[in-house]
Amino acid sequence: MSVVAVLVTYDRRRLLAEALDALAAQTRPPDAVIVVDNASSDGTDALLRARCDAAGDPFPLEILRTSRNIGGAGGFAAGMARALDRGASLIWLMDDDTVPEPSALSALVAARYRYAGTPPAVVASRVLWTDGRDHPMNTPRDKPGATKAEREAARAVGCRPIRSASFVSLLVDAAVVRERGLPVADYFLWNDDFEFTTRLLRGRRGLYCPDSRVVHKTGTFGGTEADPGERFFYEVRNKIWLFTRSPGLAPAERALYAGSTLRRWSHTFAGSADRAVLRRALARGVRAGVLGRPRPNSSVLREAGLDRDGMAAGSTALPPPTPDDHPGPRE
Repeated sequence: MSVVAVLVTYDRRRLLAEALDALAAQTRPPDAVIVVDNASSDGTDALLRARCDAAGDPFPLEILRTSRNIGGAGGFAAGMARALDRGASLIWLMDDDTVPEPSALSALVAARYRYAGTPPAVVASRVLWTDGRDHPMNTPRDKPGATKAEREAARAVGCRPIRSASFVSLLVDAAVVRERGLPVADYFLWNDDFEFTTRLLRGRRGLYCPDSRVVHKTGTFGGTEADPGERFFYEVRNKIWLFTRSPGLAPAERALYAGSTLRRWSHTFAGSADRAVLRRALARGVRAGVLGRPRPNSSVLREAGLDRDGMAAGSTALPPPTPDDHPGPRE
């Protein structure tokens, strides 16, 4: 069972180094790590190349450097395409400001391996902020209407059934991704993980695994109601795209989440210090969401200097993974 970690970074060299150190310290290290550098300009490229040359990590490290910033959505699409191309069984996703505890990956793999029945499509970690509180921005959504059997099967491995999760430490079944597709690269940021995980989990099992813990070192503590300023455009546009074009949600779910979204937007406006900025972003987002549609991933990645498999010009491909002798968690 080959686990490939995909980490997306942009201009956070110090945090990236800490995240890579935490990956190297895992009790069950990933079999390979792919870092997608979103055209950083802070010395990230030099850091990654020095780390590759040092060869001190317990995993091979591959760098995909884009020619421009394509956001978290584009970065994860490119990194996951590369992981699939090299034959990953499981893909572990995280941002560059995510610091997993040493047992984070082993707990995810163990929960998936021990789960009764069909293995879950995704398993999500518990995400904490720097002071130890649960980070509200990255709390997986429990699955509404989960059956008693689902809840008991999840509880047997110390987990809960979920309907969606964030990209902050998420273990994904590569076979399901091959069947249902990569993240939508043109989302750029926000709602890309929600759209992707609801699409993977529709009709399938997903787990929240609190035994797997990571620290998300965001600048401030807060949830999705915090004032996003001009970036509210992406929230609005992408939500409209999600509700009108994604197969991830059933009709009843769309109504439920649309109502929740409108309530959250009203709270965002109520707490904003500059509502004029939000109104402009809202108008732009509605116009783009209704009149436009996401471009194909191939177009977005090609414009960023990547081919259809997520490979950058001049990148050196990692060798195919060596199959483990056993399918379960590696100690």
